[in-house]
Amino acid sequence: MYVIGLDIGGANLKSADCDGRANAVSFELWKTPELLLQAVQELLSVYQSPDLVAVTMTGELADCFSTKAAGVEQILVAVQRAVVPAPVVVWQTGAEFLTTDLAREFPLLVAAANWHALATWLGRMIPDENGILIDIGSTTTDIIPLENGFPVPDGLTDVERLLSGELVYTGGRRTPLAMIAQRVPLRGQECPLAAECFGTSLDLYLMLESLEENPEDVDTANGKPALREDAYDRIARSVCCDTTEITEEEAVTIAEFLANQQQTQISEAIDQVLERMAAPPTAVLISGSAVFLAKKVVQAHSKLSQISVTNVAEIFDGAISESACAYAVARLAAERIRF
Repeated sequence: MYVIGLDIGGANLKSADCDGRANAVSFELWKTPELLLQAVQELLSVYQSPDLVAVTMTGELADCFSTKAAGVEQILVAVQRAVVPAPVVVWQTGAEFLTTDLAREFPLLVAAANWHALATWLGRMIPDENGILIDIGSTTTDIIPLENGFPVPDGLTDVERLLSGELVYTGGRRTPLAMIAQRVPLRGQECPLAAECFGTSLDLYLMLESLEENPEDVDTANGKPALREDAYDRIARSVCCDTTEITEEEAVTIAEFLANQQQTQISEAIDQVLERMAAPPTAVLISGSAVFLAKKVVQAHSKLSQISVTNVAEIFDGAISESACAYAVARLAAERIRF
């Protein structure tokens, strides 16, 4: 059976088939929800017609929808229309697939369930161990405890996971700099950051050369390329300067400070999760489009740096790593669903 998995987010649409082909595009769902059908159709145009489509989502939280239930409904309508006549199933946090009718009846079970699908799929890599999965994407970080390869989270909904430390709303690309810290070191003082989205976490890692430049990537705070010189400008704007007023060295210092603050935030959430685990983890899995950031956090963590770490991105190619949740639901559905 040929299965395509879809991960419908608020800022990105990701897809993968059960054979390992993947595709992802940026799509600001909250701005143009009426274009979701067209966007999904274009996303799927690189694949053959599927026998089944497996869906997971986070886009229901977008504020273009009055409620999460309304978001789930509109996302499912768009997906079903885009994949006709293929049937659609939806992953839920009870570790199984639901029909679209049941997903509509119990929307909070399928809302923001992509992390659970990923943990269920990746957890089989450590079937006899207690471990922890750290998945860092463009926007959020998921920290998921695993017991004998199965996810054992404290929270299931977004708010429960925020409270438990298992969801940290910070990522390697889209996080506004003013959400990482309110003040940064500048000229021997602490300078407040402008509460505007002049720059994002992407700019930190471009400035620090943790990410490669990409002149074709203009999905940035100001719509200019993902180049180091443009990151310098965006960081300068965050302290109400242009590049004639602040040196590149000063911008690097700001980037180093904010990167450390972001990594500390993630590390503190990891500590919160570790405190609740029944036994200390013996394995760490890291994944996501910002897996480089997960690697930095683990290497600096006093406990996790001492145990076995598996970088999922080194096992799968870059496209699959970026669309890992979509690939997870595709593989899980191919294994579990029988007509």
